[in-house]
Amino acid sequence: MIGVNYYPVVVQAIPTKDKCIAVYFSDGHIKEFDMKPLIEKSGVFERLKDDDFFTKRLTVLNGTAAWDLSGKHDPSDCIDLDPFVLYSEAKEIKDPLDESA
Repeated sequence: MIGVNYYPVVVQAIPTKDKCIAVYFSDGHIKEFDMKPLIEKSGVFERLKDDDFFTKRLTVLNGTAAWDLSGKHDPSDCIDLDPFVLYSEAKEIKDPLDESA
């Protein structure tokens, strides 16, 4: 649950396994969000079916996880996710970049 005074801000996002992403928040939480249900609906997320695009274009824009459509890091030209949805619906995970874990 999001605290009353916390606005979730994504500071890092990395692809993990099977169309999931690890999302690092400014409060230190690390969560994993499964993108498969959104990709299966098609629409704007259909482009994320391409594995290369999914992994290489994932970045942080607009304070949230996003896919850079133009490759120019333009915050108006991306597919981004609501940070409140990511924070509240994703499951807490250990840092996938922590080699000691």
